[in-house]
Amino acid sequence: MNIIIQISRFLVGGLFIFSGLIKINDPVGTAIKFEEYFEVFATDFAPFFTYLVPAALFFAVLLSVLEVVLGVAVLLNYRMEITSWVLLALIVFFTFLTFYSAYFNKVTDCGCFGDAIKLTPWQSFIKDIILLLLIVILFIYRKQAQPYVDHKAADVTIFIVALINTAGAVFAIQHLPYIDFRAYKVGANLPQLMQPSAQLKYKYIMTKDGKEEEFLDYPSEGGYEFKEMVLLNPDAQPKITDYSVWNSEGDFTEQTFEGSKLMIIMYDALKADTESMADIRTLTENLPEQVDAIILTASGEDVFEPFRHEYQLAAPYFFADATVLKTIIRSNPGLVLIQDGTVVGKWHHNDVPDAEIISQLIEGNLVSNNY
Repeated sequence: MNIIIQISRFLVGGLFIFSGLIKINDPVGTAIKFEEYFEVFATDFAPFFTYLVPAALFFAVLLSVLEVVLGVAVLLNYRMEITSWVLLALIVFFTFLTFYSAYFNKVTDCGCFGDAIKLTPWQSFIKDIILLLLIVILFIYRKQAQPYVDHKAADVTIFIVALINTAGAVFAIQHLPYIDFRAYKVGANLPQLMQPSAQLKYKYIMTKDGKEEEFLDYPSEGGYEFKEMVLLNPDAQPKITDYSVWNSEGDFTEQTFEGSKLMIIMYDALKADTESMADIRTLTENLPEQVDAIILTASGEDVFEPFRHEYQLAAPYFFADATVLKTIIRSNPGLVLIQDGTVVGKWHHNDVPDAEIISQLIEGNLVSNNY
C-alpha cells in the first residue's frame, strides 16, 4: 500500500505544481476563464456571480499560487492533516465544475492547463476523477504521512514558494506571459494558421433500412439518410478561425497582413491603461516609413472616437472581436508588430518600445525574444 500512496503523492504533487505554473505563466488568461465561469453561474445559478467578475484576476493569482503551494506541500508531506482537506475540497469543486461544463456544454475549455494543453470538457472531467481517486488515497492515509523536513524548514519553504510564485504572477500581469502558447505568438504566420495544414477528410455516417453505414465519400446511391459527418483528421484544422477585422466600409482582414503593421490592440477603451498613451502616441509619430500604425478595438465607434481624440491617436482604427483581441495579447492596450502576416514583436503597455527597435525588427537586424 505504501507504494500506491507514494505514487499518488508524486502524481498529485507534480500535477498540481505543473497546473499552477502554467496558470502563473498567464494569469490574465486564467482570469478570462474565471470571467466565463462567473457569467455562466450568474445565468444558471444566481445573479450575484456577476459581482465577482471584477475580482477574476485576484482569483486567478490566488488559485495559481495555491496549486503550486499544495503541490509542494504534498511532495514534502507538509501538514497533511490540513493539506489533504484543502486538496479534497478543491478537487471536489473542480470535478463538479468540469462535469457541469461537459454535461451542459457550458465552457468548452476549462483552462486547467492554460493554452499549453487543451482538454475537451469530458477529458477534463476524467482527469479530475482520476485526481479525485488519488487525493482520496492521500486523505485516507493522511495521519500516516511523515514530513520529509522539520516543521520550521517546511514553513519557510512553503512561504518562499508562495512568495516567489506570487511575484511571478504579478510580473506576468504587468508584462506578458513568459511563454506564449497561443496561435498569435512571435514567429507565427497568421494567414497560414488560418488555413488547414492538410486537406480535411471526413467520413459520412448514413442509415438505410434501419442499418448504419459509414462512407469516405458521400454516397450517390439513393435511399440513404444522412446522420452525421465526422472529421477524420482534426489536427489539420486551422489554428486560427475567428480573426476578422472590419470597419463601416467593409472587411479589412487581409489588409492587416500586407506590409508592416504596428497594431495597437485595445479590446476595451473604457478599461484601457491610459498612462501609456503618451508613449504609444510618440511611437506612432516616429515609426519608420514602411510601418503603418493601426488600432484594433472591440469598443464601439461612439466610445472609441472620443477616446481617440482625447489621447490624440492619429492612427486609423478598425473593429475586431473582444475575445480574439484578448487572445492576441494579454494587455489593454498592447502592441503587436506584424510583417507580411508574421508576428515579429509583441509588447505590454508597460514595455512600449522605441521606434529604433521597430525599425531593427522590420529590417531583420534584431530578433524579438519576447515570449
